[in-house]
Amino acid sequence: MKIKMYERPNGKYGVRNRIAVIPSVACVNHIAQSIANAVETADAYVHPYGCDQLGYDKELSQKCLELMGIHPNNGAVLVIGLGCEEILPHELYENIKKERPDAELIVMQEEGGTEYCINKGIEICRRFEKKLREIKRVMVDISNLTVGVECGGSDFSSGIASNPAVGKFSERLCSMGGRIVFGETTELMGSENIIKELSRSEEIYSFIIDKIKKIEDTAVSMKVDLRGTQPSPGNIDGGLSTIEEKSLGSVCKIGRNKICDAIEFGSQAVERGVTFVDTPGNDMACSLGLCCAGAQIIIFTTGRGTPMGFAAAPVIKVTANEDIVKIMDDNFDVDLSKIINGEMSVDGGGEILFKKVIDTAEGKLTSSERLGHREFSLYRVSPILT
Repeated sequence: MKIKMYERPNGKYGVRNRIAVIPSVACVNHIAQSIANAVETADAYVHPYGCDQLGYDKELSQKCLELMGIHPNNGAVLVIGLGCEEILPHELYENIKKERPDAELIVMQEEGGTEYCINKGIEICRRFEKKLREIKRVMVDISNLTVGVECGGSDFSSGIASNPAVGKFSERLCSMGGRIVFGETTELMGSENIIKELSRSEEIYSFIIDKIKKIEDTAVSMKVDLRGTQPSPGNIDGGLSTIEEKSLGSVCKIGRNKICDAIEFGSQAVERGVTFVDTPGNDMACSLGLCCAGAQIIIFTTGRGTPMGFAAAPVIKVTANEDIVKIMDDNFDVDLSKIINGEMSVDGGGEILFKKVIDTAEGKLTSSERLGHREFSLYRVSPILT
């Protein structure tokens, strides 16, 4: 099957053709956001870090910013630096430019103050915008598509309707040579027997189990027992009583596909089929991990309702809770409540999701995009020391 996507100089393909405005440090967030606000096709990748990070934590932040700069949904990149931060703006820029030739750099302490940098950035992005309009989609095989699957604000409907329907979609995309990436390590706790059955190798299973155990051990060191207690108040109000119950619903998102690879946060998926990414359950951090892995689109199921989008990829919001659809109808792309009511099969839900993904890949805006939800943040793993 062929779909229309944007071809990039490094041989990858994107479903959007946008400009990433990336600050190397939080000190220039306002400049980045002001530039993006003035240019329709630009997104500001604002975050609270770039300084006061140690070792691997700093390396991870820089790596994630670089991966966002070369993400296939971005056709051009503007890096904004301050000049004295730990994430070196010149190095960040050079690493991005290797794979994204349409990249520019502004370093505030070398060039000018706030007004100067904003005006220069707007000028650069408008020049990028004009060039990007000339780039047309090309027909490519659907195997070039990578979709992230995620759930948040879960309730009773997530595990028995929305997530199984996503699983059916995942099975179909993988059968066509595409990639599925999933994470939320905490929300695999209690589904270890299923993970063992689905893992293609003992090494993959061990990798995932070790990550689950690490989270559990960290919680115990803080005098918290995650098992039997973890779901948030919203999850509990929605009918989920334990982390195990939540996990058994969460793992349904990959269907019966084998897990063919398991990678660290901030790594790119290379295998066809399903890849596990070690991400937190936190929605923003998980979205970052999935997009770093290469997801061009994210399917996000939510029974309780959450409006969050993501800067690097369109987010398709899915629910099977008919009550929340009535309250937050403008935030949802797919209503699968007919599965709960017995008016639609799970297979039918998967078919609806497949069509929605294709429409989104070929340019149709999702609700989160239309409403301006293009949130972004980095994932910090070390304490703040200064």
